[in-house]
Amino acid sequence: MSSSATQPEYFDVVIIGGGISGIGAAVYVTQEFPKKTVALLEGRDSVGGTWDLFRYPGIRSDSDLHTFAYEFKSWKDEKAIADAPLILDYLKETVDEYGLDEIVRYRHQVTSAAWMSDDAQWVLSVDVTDPDGTVRHEVIKAGWVFGATGYYRYDQGFTPEFEGRADFRGDIIHPQHWPEDYDYSGKKVVVIGSGATAITLIPSMLLGDGAASHVTMLQRTPTYILTLPRVDSLNLKLTKLLGERRGYLATRWKNVWSDWALVKALTTFPKASRRFIRWVNQQELPKGFDVDKHFNPPYEPWDQRLCLAPDGDFFSSISRGDADVVTDRVRRFTETGIELESGEHLDADLIVTATGLNMRLFGGIDVSVDGKTIDLSESVVYRGMMLSGVPNWVMALGYTKSSWTLKIGLLGKSFIELLRHMDTHGYDTAVAEAPDGTGTRPVIDLDAGYMLRAKHTLPRQGDEMPWQMKQVFLEDRKMFRGPVITDALHFSSRLERELTAAPATEEVRR
Repeated sequence: MSSSATQPEYFDVVIIGGGISGIGAAVYVTQEFPKKTVALLEGRDSVGGTWDLFRYPGIRSDSDLHTFAYEFKSWKDEKAIADAPLILDYLKETVDEYGLDEIVRYRHQVTSAAWMSDDAQWVLSVDVTDPDGTVRHEVIKAGWVFGATGYYRYDQGFTPEFEGRADFRGDIIHPQHWPEDYDYSGKKVVVIGSGATAITLIPSMLLGDGAASHVTMLQRTPTYILTLPRVDSLNLKLTKLLGERRGYLATRWKNVWSDWALVKALTTFPKASRRFIRWVNQQELPKGFDVDKHFNPPYEPWDQRLCLAPDGDFFSSISRGDADVVTDRVRRFTETGIELESGEHLDADLIVTATGLNMRLFGGIDVSVDGKTIDLSESVVYRGMMLSGVPNWVMALGYTKSSWTLKIGLLGKSFIELLRHMDTHGYDTAVAEAPDGTGTRPVIDLDAGYMLRAKHTLPRQGDEMPWQMKQVFLEDRKMFRGPVITDALHFSSRLERELTAAPATEEVRR
């Protein structure tokens, strides 16, 4: 595909982002509407998104792949909790099997998107990086945009300001920018943070010939951690009994319901859940370990995301003595490590700042409608897919309490229904309008630091359907079972708009 210098290319649908959301959306649209023109714009030089970007040791899913994979393409590997290379292979297989190579454009970074009501089109400004590194500007037009960019910054992780950082003589690495082939063998490592990244990194850095000598997890507050088998033994039996496809779907629904039951139990009975998780942790840890100090969070289960330790690998690292946990605060970095507020000093050759992400919706794209810049924080989410006041734009925000990708199936099918309705009635514009007085609250219901930092920049959700945004698949699915087309959606066409405007124009002439 080549872009004309005088006439921008036009596509019926432009999907922004070649990660797991964008690839899934592309499959749904291209399979249902083979005659529509579709482009998938990816800012980097490979598909895969998160699973291609992050290279830190042991990066893996925090959800089982029978629900994290697509409904339309079975997960075939026996590992239910899979490392990034397996997930990336799965995504590349999807691209090949569904012919998406024909629509993907790599190194296409969208910088702004301007909706023009008169033309019923999005005008996208795109920075294209050529193989020689030259960056040139292109304009691409689209009838619809599907924003599949995720919600964090790909180019920058979050690291607090640490006093004395420049004094430290070792290496400091943020997991989002892990150097390729970095050698940490024999090093004393301190990992700052206790989220999913830290829980993944620590056991991985202690494996094999290139293992670190010791790893310490330094946390300000504890995190809830549960164990789950890497291999789902029931899935193996179901696959053998029912065959690959039916076994996959049966396992998928088994996990959907079991995950829902777990979330429901933890949130409905927080005190009992806290005691249960503490008991599980105690069984995994050495006798006499101070569970209450290091694994007793000050918040209730699911106020923040739970972390997963496949086969209990994180706890095994502690039990072997290869890793330990310190609950304290950083006073300053020193030449040889970290001085804590308690006065203790942690020696380190390498400090890993697993301190979180920076959120940024739509990859930082400037979005405007008829010349007016859209403040996303003033928009309300419609059916978890559109934003009030923003025409012909669908966004992909997955779940916080279910596998992210379960949302993509619901979005894909709803988008198909919406496009089909517009084609049938000759509409070219659809916009959601929230009723006056709609009560709103944050769109994301977790209290993780990176989410709290970004709440003021994110859209809102309403206090009733279809403006609510559920974070559990089975609850959200109830809304998606209802009609996509409701009174909250306003449709129009060029001809209709011209006829509506004609009397006013004639009056002006008189």
